Amino acid sequence: MNRLAGVTSPYLLQHADNPVDWWPWTPEAFEEARRRDVPVLLSVGYSACHWCHVMAHESFEDETTAAYLNEHFVSVKVDREERPDVDAVYMEAVQAATGQGGWPMTVFLTPEAEPFYFGTYFPPVPRHGMPGFRQILEGVHGAWAERRDEVAEVAEKIVRDLAGREMSFGDDRVPGEEELAGALLGLTREYDAARGGFGAAPKFPPSMVVEFLLRHHARTGSEGALQMARDTCERMARGGIYDQLGGGFARYSVDREWVVPHFEKMLYDNALLCRVYAHLWRATGSELARRIALETADFMVRELRTTEGGFASALDADSDDGSGRHVEGAYYVWTPEQLREVLGDDAELAAQYFGVTAEGTFEEGSSVLQLPQQEGVFDSEKVAGVRRLLLAARSDRPAPGRDDKVVAAWNGLAIAALAETGAYFDRPDLVDAAIGAADLLVRLHMDDRARLARTSRDGRAGANAGVLEDYADVAEGFLALASVTGEGVWLEFAGFLLDHVLAQFTDPESGGLYDTAADAEQLIRRPQDPTDNATPSGWSAAAGALLSYAAHTGSEPHRAAAERALGVVKALGPRAPRFVGWGLAVAEALLDGPREIAVVGPAGDAMTRALHRTALLGTAPGAVVAVGAAQSDELPLLADRPLVDGGPAAYVCRNFTCDAPTTDPDRLRTALSG
Repeated sequence: MNRLAGVTSPYLLQHADNPVDWWPWTPEAFEEARRRDVPVLLSVGYSACHWCHVMAHESFEDETTAAYLNEHFVSVKVDREERPDVDAVYMEAVQAATGQGGWPMTVFLTPEAEPFYFGTYFPPVPRHGMPGFRQILEGVHGAWAERRDEVAEVAEKIVRDLAGREMSFGDDRVPGEEELAGALLGLTREYDAARGGFGAAPKFPPSMVVEFLLRHHARTGSEGALQMARDTCERMARGGIYDQLGGGFARYSVDREWVVPHFEKMLYDNALLCRVYAHLWRATGSELARRIALETADFMVRELRTTEGGFASALDADSDDGSGRHVEGAYYVWTPEQLREVLGDDAELAAQYFGVTAEGTFEEGSSVLQLPQQEGVFDSEKVAGVRRLLLAARSDRPAPGRDDKVVAAWNGLAIAALAETGAYFDRPDLVDAAIGAADLLVRLHMDDRARLARTSRDGRAGANAGVLEDYADVAEGFLALASVTGEGVWLEFAGFLLDHVLAQFTDPESGGLYDTAADAEQLIRRPQDPTDNATPSGWSAAAGALLSYAAHTGSEPHRAAAERALGVVKALGPRAPRFVGWGLAVAEALLDGPREIAVVGPAGDAMTRALHRTALLGTAPGAVVAVGAAQSDELPLLADRPLVDGGPAAYVCRNFTCDAPTTDPDRLRTALSG
């Protein structure tokens, strides 16, 4: 019996009609394996994963394969986005054993959840040097039936090795100038000066590294840091990884030039990149950065916002190509013939402007739209008209599927991005969207003890507990809302979440942070990873939120916890800066103070608004902002801050020292220029 009907994960629901007798990750599944004395097949993926769909179609929808699985295994399906802890623990084992990882992840376990055989995608029959999935199943079943002692010995060794893989988390000293300069040097060595970004293909948007570069430039004046940030952002925005018609970014580029993306669109990428482009505009005034920030924000609100006010996780990479086949990228790519059908005589202009060629830049003669650097000037009004026509025509194509579960952490990132983008560009609708998502998290994801549920869907909270990144990223979003709106309730909610971080996720001896709470389900290993991946690690995100909260409130325990957590950045920053970008950005904020700005004045006063906007647009790394009436108790930074000569004023403090208050936005701007 397939037991996936009624779960909250769209990925699991995609498999609810499989002939495989799937179980969700529950104790009962492992009890069933013990009762039947069979191994467990653990299959981990996510709804927007192309090769997950391929393996499902080839193997899990196949009656013969399913019958063999049902007879010899207990099959457990996990959505990695709902259970990042399960994914992290077994991915570590896969990578340790095979030297690589990815999704779908396929792991065979004992009934005690100990892994003994690993892989990712397996084709149905041997292909390209890979064994067929049926061969794997038969081999694992044979080993379980005939060489049980050997299997048990392998599983015990793997668990023992995982338990011994403790990393050095540096020391209790925070990173300083030397480490941050070393990190910048390391990034310079890996920087692709010809194409932007870092490393070779596949290329992922380095949003957290760019945030570090912008903060480093603001604090030190480093032109090299700013150049890497600006050029990388421009190359991504002009490439196929960016949706030139509808806005928003795909997950990554399969090539070094940012031309051909892996077409899934994730909420977390777009939230992080929206904020980065808004910050790039704040630092440089770039019109391109402004456009990309706003288009990405509009994409999130238009295509990812749910009925309940939260933001859905992802759009699929695959869609119907019009013939009933689900094909990667079908929704987004164009041929010259398709341009002519929509545009007529303007098709040639569109092909030149968007880089559509007869040979194609993708598959079967199709091209991904991009903005290649080229000579000549294009009529902006005509290009805008072409874009509108193409977007309208594309909307008639079968749309990619949407994973509409709401993930707390990713919604926290979206709240921060939309709140700041809305404030920078006078878009109150974007701030309202951020508030709507924050309201949903409070109403649906937080219980009466301020504990977070990881996910929700259709207004129903999921059963999985929030992990460290949920608490940290939601707190980050609430802190951004507090700075933008001046509403103290968001600071209060952030404090509740960060108190859980201190109580449930912190190692009191080392100051390190665990990804799961002390009272969470115990897996074969308690995950603990300070390195950034597609999103800021829970570790570095928590350090940043703790530091900002301490700046808002003066709380010494929260600042001390942030400083202890940053010890790992001292160790990893110079060695692996690409993988600790957010931690480096937080370290920049710590070195700069961070600065604390209080703007006091009547809410409707034009000068109050001008000072508040100037404060929000300051580039000083990690600065926190409070705005409200003089002597208000709404936010701690407003206490004991009187008006100056009866008018609005701004107070700037840093490292326990405060400047004289100012009533002049220009003077405030100078004070916050980094």
